[in-house]
Amino acid sequence: MSKYLFNILLLLFLIIQVSSFSQGTWERIDSPSLKNLNSVYFTDSLTGWAVGDSGIIIHTIDGGDNWIIQNSQTDNDIVYVFFLNSNLGWASSFNYSTVPYGTILLKTTNGGEDWVSEQYPTENIFINSILFLDSLNGWMGGSPHAIVSTSDGGVNWSQADVDTSTLAFFPVLSIEFYNEQYGYASGGIFDIAGVTWRTNNGGEKWYAIDVSDAPADEVHGLYIFDSLNVTGAGGDPDFGYGVGIISTLDGGYNWDYDEIGIQGNAFDIDFVNESEAWAPLGPQRKFIYSIDTGSTWVDISTPDSTAIFDVIFTDSLHGFAVGDNGAILKYTPSIPVGVGSNLNFLSGVILHQNYPNPTKGSTIISFEINDGKLLNMPAQIKIFNMCGRLVRQLNLEKTSWGENQLTFDGVTFPNGIYYYQLNIGKSVFSAKRMVLMQ
Repeated sequence: MSKYLFNILLLLFLIIQVSSFSQGTWERIDSPSLKNLNSVYFTDSLTGWAVGDSGIIIHTIDGGDNWIIQNSQTDNDIVYVFFLNSNLGWASSFNYSTVPYGTILLKTTNGGEDWVSEQYPTENIFINSILFLDSLNGWMGGSPHAIVSTSDGGVNWSQADVDTSTLAFFPVLSIEFYNEQYGYASGGIFDIAGVTWRTNNGGEKWYAIDVSDAPADEVHGLYIFDSLNVTGAGGDPDFGYGVGIISTLDGGYNWDYDEIGIQGNAFDIDFVNESEAWAPLGPQRKFIYSIDTGSTWVDISTPDSTAIFDVIFTDSLHGFAVGDNGAILKYTPSIPVGVGSNLNFLSGVILHQNYPNPTKGSTIISFEINDGKLLNMPAQIKIFNMCGRLVRQLNLEKTSWGENQLTFDGVTFPNGIYYYQLNIGKSVFSAKRMVLMQ
């Protein structure tokens, strides 16, 4: 076999390998508690909170490397947490032990150093989801039915005007807004009906899904791409049904529901980027993921076979998930499809690690040529972001024997992980990772 043919076959093999493992991975990180964690929220890649059973609230300011336990002032199970910024946050806890039964709402204005609790004014309403658009205007969803809003930071809450269709007054499990005008909610009752709601007038009126479009089981989570395109996840763990994905392309007027052939029930859904999505299956101790915007899904076991119920991505590089027995998972992104591998395709070329790395701005990318056939040829260093999108190309008019250098100035680029790939003539060589930290 000729050297040229061998290199082509090796290139094809590596491309197939990279394509086969193009989704990210998860690892379990240390947790300060063994209590079940029900909800997680991060305001950025470093600052986050998780809440759970028996009043547990934990907080990190270093991307999950270290967590501290905060004093929630309650022993009730806390089911949901939301933060508008690093200081202002809310959480909901369920009171089943003392009259009046219902929801205890928690609020902090200093990042959780102090939490103040207040009884939700309506008895026997259990708030499952909280969302604030700013410090005054917010929405919540609950069971047995509630779509409520506030315009004074949560001092007072008002029931929204919801249509009177058959499915309108089912439990609400999730509520999300794309902007001040367009909002969606989801919920339902297991083995009876799954429901979505939509508003296009800032919540003045909400409309439930048409009965003909409704699935048989509750819809747990929603992801809004834009005002028209929304995807949700749910399902039925009973044999023969399994995970279901619901989606709309027309702003919620019509919905499609697909059972994807994987056993379980998806308790949440979030997207890493425009194509990669993840959903936890809770007691099935699995994730499902998609790398084609939800067209196809694959299931994968969670680390340590842990039951995971909530997931969040702050950007294409950082994600977290939580579940039973204090489980906290951290996401590690993959090398994007098409960027290449960490191997050299030809022995006559060596691509070096950029220096300095990490870099706060300018960094040198160098490579060595030890093959006369590659001399005096045009070369490019192509730089990709974590989505696999080309963001910069550095050009060298002619290669020379030995070391060749190009300088990349990343001052105007966002912090994060990038990949750079070497091209000489029509040949594609290896790729390496570069970290920008301004």
